[in-house]
Amino acid sequence: MQATALASVSGFATTALAQDGEDSQIELLGRTSGWIGSSPDDIAEERNPTLELVEGEEYTLIWENEDGAGHNFVIEDEEGEENFVETELISGTGETQEVEFTAEEGMAEYYCSPHPQSMRGDIELVDEANDEEEDVEDEPDVIIGDGPTVGLETVADGLNAPIDLQFAEEETDRRFIVDQTGQIYVHGEDGLGEEPFLDIEDRMVELDDGFDERGLLGLAFHPDFEENGRFYVRYSAPGEEPEYGAPGAEVPEVVDHLDTLAQFEATDDNTEADPDSEEILLEIPQPQFNHNAGPIEFGPDDCLYVSTGDGGGAGDDDEGHVDDWYPEIAGGNGQDTEHNLLGGILRIDVDDDGDEERNYGIPDDNPLVDSEENLPEYWAWGLRNPWGMSFENGELLAADVGQALFEIINHVEEGGNYGWNVWEGTHCFDPDTPEEPPEDCPDNVADDLPEPRGGEPLLGPVIEYPQEVDMGRYGDEVNGDDENGEEEDVERGAETDNGDRDRIGTAIIGGAMYEAGEIGELENTYVFGDWSWDGEGPGRLFIAHPPEGWPNGEDGIDDEDDAELDDEDDTDEVENGTDDENGEDFEPVDPEGEDADDENGVDENGIDEDGLEQYHPPDEVDLWDIEELTVEGDGEVAGDGMMEQLVYAFSRDADGEVYVLTSDTPTIEGEGFVSRLVPADDEDVDDEEVVDDEDDLDEDDEEIDDEEDDVAVDDDIEDDEDEPNGDNAANGDEDEDN
Repeated sequence: MQATALASVSGFATTALAQDGEDSQIELLGRTSGWIGSSPDDIAEERNPTLELVEGEEYTLIWENEDGAGHNFVIEDEEGEENFVETELISGTGETQEVEFTAEEGMAEYYCSPHPQSMRGDIELVDEANDEEEDVEDEPDVIIGDGPTVGLETVADGLNAPIDLQFAEEETDRRFIVDQTGQIYVHGEDGLGEEPFLDIEDRMVELDDGFDERGLLGLAFHPDFEENGRFYVRYSAPGEEPEYGAPGAEVPEVVDHLDTLAQFEATDDNTEADPDSEEILLEIPQPQFNHNAGPIEFGPDDCLYVSTGDGGGAGDDDEGHVDDWYPEIAGGNGQDTEHNLLGGILRIDVDDDGDEERNYGIPDDNPLVDSEENLPEYWAWGLRNPWGMSFENGELLAADVGQALFEIINHVEEGGNYGWNVWEGTHCFDPDTPEEPPEDCPDNVADDLPEPRGGEPLLGPVIEYPQEVDMGRYGDEVNGDDENGEEEDVERGAETDNGDRDRIGTAIIGGAMYEAGEIGELENTYVFGDWSWDGEGPGRLFIAHPPEGWPNGEDGIDDEDDAELDDEDDTDEVENGTDDENGEDFEPVDPEGEDADDENGVDENGIDEDGLEQYHPPDEVDLWDIEELTVEGDGEVAGDGMMEQLVYAFSRDADGEVYVLTSDTPTIEGEGFVSRLVPADDEDVDDEEVVDDEDDLDEDDEEIDDEEDDVAVDDDIEDDEDEPNGDNAANGDEDEDN
C-alpha cells in the first residue's frame, strides 16, 4: 500500500547535481514549462533540477532555448532580494547562452525572469568532501513512485478547452468531444467534424476570456441512444431563479448562474443533435462561478449520476453556503442535504417522466428517499468539487479536488459522507485556517440529525496525495515528529531533514481503469492525473494500483454490506464502510485520553463539548499505491518524459483504451488536444496522427503534418480565491482552491 513518509517525487525537480573541479560545466534546456537538465548525467531529463555547487568553485552554465520564447538565467538569494547572476533575455528556438559564475554563499535559487514560477530550481551549496557521496541513510519512502513509460498518440486537435470525451453504445465508430466553450464535436474515421454535433454556446453564461470553470461541462448518452437518440448535457446557464429547481431546495441569496441538466435528442439517423429538442430536467442555483463539478455518468443500473460542487468560493463558507451540523467551523453545503443539492453525487431516473414537480424520477432505493427533511436526489455527499468520475467493475470512483493541501479520489457508495468541509481527504479541515488543519475533528455526524443521517460515519478516500510533499502526514509540517519523537514546528516551504519541499500538483483529475491490454504495465491500474503541477505549468499523469480483489477485497463492499455504512456496532467494518477482509483501507484513530486537549473542549474519552467523537489523523493510512507515468511524445503534448500541457480530463472507450484531454493554457482560449495512451515503443508514437478538423485522414494511414505550436502558459495565475478546483486553478476556488 502507499507509503506515507515524506519523500521527493521521482522525476520532478528533485535530482541533485554534485559538481567538482573536473566537472564544472552544467547544461540546461530552457522552455516555458521548466528548465530541463541536460548535462552532467546526474541531472539529465530532470525538470528544474536542484544544483549542488561547491562554494568557491567556478562554473560554466550553458542553456539552449527550446521553445523560442524569451528566457534568461538568474541566480538569487533565499529572500529574493539579491541577484548574483542575471543575463539578458534571448529568444529564438535553438539559441544558446553561456553563463560563467563562482558559487558563493547566499545563492539559493535559479529561475527565468519572464517565467519565475514554472522555470525555477534550487541551488544547494555543499562541502567538497561530500561531492562524491550521497547520504542514503534513512532514505524515506516515496509518496509517488516511478511508473512505466508510455506514449501519447494525438487523436484530435483544433479544440479550445476539451473537457469531456464520451462514447455512445452504437455500432458507429466515433467519439464525442466536449469543448468547454459550448460545442460537442464528433471524431470519426475521417477525423474531427468541421461542424459541431451540438452548439449551445448561446444558451450559456458569457465565459471569461481568462480562467473560468463554467461552460459546457458534462455529457452522457442514454444506454439506448442508438434506438431513442437521447443524450444529456450539463452546462452553466444565466439566471438567478430556477424554473426547474428541485422541490424543497432553497435559492441562495447570491446566485452566479444555474447549473443546468438538460436532455436533447438526435436526428433520426443520429448524425447530429436537434437543438430544438432540449428539455431541461434540473436547474441548481450556483452561488459562485467555480466548483461546478460537471461530470455525469449512467451507472450499471441505468440511472443517471450527476456530480455537484459545493457552491464555489473557498472553504465552503462563502456567500450562499449554509450552516451545517458541526458548529466548530463555518459552512457548509458539503454536509447539508436539506437545503440544496450542492456538494454531492445525485442519482435520478431519466426514464421516469416524473410528476408535476420534477421532470425526472427518484429511484426508490436512493438513501434519503424516505426522509421528509432531506432531498431525495442525493446518492452521496460531503464533496467539494468532483472532477472526473467513472464506474469501475460496477463501482463509482470520483475525484474530489482539494482546497489547500490534499487531493482525493473516493470510492463513492450509497449514502456515503466523504467529509468535506470537516475533512480534506484523511485530514481535518478548518476554513479559517485551511493550511493549518486542526489536530482533531469529528469522525461521525451529530446524532441528532434527521434519520437516516444521525451518527453516520465520515468516510476516507482510496487515493490521496499532498499538493506539496511536506504536508500532513507526508512531512513534518502538520503532524510531523522530529527524530526524538517530539512535535516539530516546520515552516511551510522550508528545507527539512527530509529534503526540500517539492510541488506535486494543484487539482486532481479523475480517470479510468486501463483495460486495453496493449500496455501490460498499465493493465487494471487506475489512470488519472493532476491539472497542473504549479497552477500554470503542465499537468502530470499517474496510475494507482487497487488492492488485490478490488472491489470486493480490501476496498470493496459486497452487495449485502451496501446498506450497512452506518453500522457502528460491527467491529469488522472499517470507517469507510467497507468489509475489509485483508486489512483496513482507512480507519480514523481517536486521540488517546492522555492526549485529549481540555482547552479544545475534548474530554478524556475523545468526546467534545457537542457530544461528537473526535477523530485524530493517523500517522499511517493504507491507500492505493501511486506512480507517475513517464510520457513520450513529439514535444507538443508531451516530451522528454513529461507532459507539456495542462491535463483536463480522461476517458475510456469500449476497448478499454484511455484518452487524455489537454490544453496549452489554463484558459478557455487555449489549443486543446485529445491523445490516446499507447505503448512507449510504438513505431507511430514519434509520428503521431494529428487529425485537424480540416484534415481528412484515414485512421489506418497514420501520416500527419506536424504543427509546431509554442506552449502558451498564463503567468497570471489567480490567488487562492480566484483559481479553479481548489487552491489552484484546477481546484476552482476563488483562492487557488479549486
